[in-house]
Amino acid sequence: MKKQNITPQQLRQWYDDGRELAVLDVREEGAYSYTGHLLRVSNVPLSVLELRVPALLPRKDVRIVVCDGGEGLAAQAAEKLRAGGYTDVSVLDGGTSAWKAAGGRLYTGVYVPSKAFGEYIQHEDAPPEVTATELDAWMKSGRDLVVVDSRPLNEFKRNSIPGALDCPSAELPYRMPAFVKSPDTTVVVNCGGRTRSIIGAQVLINAGFPNKVYALKDGTQGWKLAGLQLNHGRTEAVPPPPDGGKGWPQQAAERVARRFGVRRIDPARLRELQADPSRTTYLFDVRNPEEYEAGHLPGAVHAPGGQMVQATDTFIAVRPSVVVLVDTDGVRATMTAAWLAQMGHGEVYVLAATAADCSERGTPVPAILDGAVLHDASIGAAELKRLLDAGQAQVANLDSSLQHREGHIPGAWHVVRSRLEDQLPKIPATPLLVFSAAEEPLARLAAADASRLTPAKLQVLSGGTAAWTAAGFALETGDTRMTGEPDDLSYRALDRKDKVKEAMLEYLKWEVELLDAVSSDPDFGFRRFPWK
Repeated sequence: MKKQNITPQQLRQWYDDGRELAVLDVREEGAYSYTGHLLRVSNVPLSVLELRVPALLPRKDVRIVVCDGGEGLAAQAAEKLRAGGYTDVSVLDGGTSAWKAAGGRLYTGVYVPSKAFGEYIQHEDAPPEVTATELDAWMKSGRDLVVVDSRPLNEFKRNSIPGALDCPSAELPYRMPAFVKSPDTTVVVNCGGRTRSIIGAQVLINAGFPNKVYALKDGTQGWKLAGLQLNHGRTEAVPPPPDGGKGWPQQAAERVARRFGVRRIDPARLRELQADPSRTTYLFDVRNPEEYEAGHLPGAVHAPGGQMVQATDTFIAVRPSVVVLVDTDGVRATMTAAWLAQMGHGEVYVLAATAADCSERGTPVPAILDGAVLHDASIGAAELKRLLDAGQAQVANLDSSLQHREGHIPGAWHVVRSRLEDQLPKIPATPLLVFSAAEEPLARLAAADASRLTPAKLQVLSGGTAAWTAAGFALETGDTRMTGEPDDLSYRALDRKDKVKEAMLEYLKWEVELLDAVSSDPDFGFRRFPWK
């Protein structure tokens, strides 16, 4: 088992030597985003390391470098990885500060490669844009148009442009031809900011969609900055095609495959790739959640195509690696593969599965890092309610600080697992401390950690906050009983409590300037595929 600290110079060499490498930054997302990080890195907070690593790093002997901002988190993460069976784990000596001191560049924000890629496509392909003010005028004039929001449904529900329909970007060439009946209908694609508006518009253009297509400049943030109102809580979506995407969508997929060199494989070749012990092979199902749950290839990880492009580093940690994308129509996987090829992921394949191949149903229980200790004592919502009413228990809520704000068990304290040693003493002494999280394994991991830190009896709320509300109990909202400054998330501008306008302007400026920032970085690797 290799155990070592490496210098920034050594890491630079490893980036360039062509061998598989995963670099993990284990700070909480907010700290990672606000204080700066490397370009080719995956953010895997120490709090959820045991839950995220098995899918991100399927090969136990892959080369791994762990880093932080100098807080000592990387050393803790490295020990967990080694205990979990990973055999080649190093720590970046001095963390991000040392990388910067050695001449390396640091970046703020999240999903930096993907965000920069969106700006790259805008610069190179220049999909037409329409401003919020112009779009509002088109709507009021009665122009024949359809506005589609290219974000997943959960983001669409948070805020949307009046009249827009949800259609995540990889679904656009699949769903829109059957939905838009007239070639005279103008299609406008939006997201929350810029990336998925640009990518969504360009995927239709690349596919040869005959209608006029525009990206909404600056998305819902641009709409808000123009003084226009957003809707909240809507769920209306462009329906799936009744014929399963046959006809034009499949012809469009062939057109895109030819241009971008998308390679297709059969199940036998997939098995060969997966059996190669020297390579990391990812298998992603890029369809929508309902299709995935109804049936998917055994072992396939759900990764909706649009989100793979928007947040690639959260799905693919090992570079270079083999990426296999699967759907049942050959359309959505092809479109996603074309984007990944342009982003510099060289070995990407498409596997079109049949219904018979998709034998695994439901959402698989995620694997947990070998050796992780889970607390096994549970409590139900009704019993917890009785004890809280009697003043005999306290609740530690491990959901994100934003989730805590939007709704938590009354009286619950917000904590971050990686900071329990500092935060637990802020919770009033109690005979029983109950941990709650939307991901129940996270609560069980935290309770196991807490057993070394508090004399209180510890239990885990079965089903978390969802079970509490299902039992008919009310939630409390607001930033109440925070045990520390909330830096677990990189807050979206519209989720901030104050200076929202300033945050939107700052964010959009950051996106626009990102391409210039990354284009001179040695790890910049976007590719052009001109029409032949």
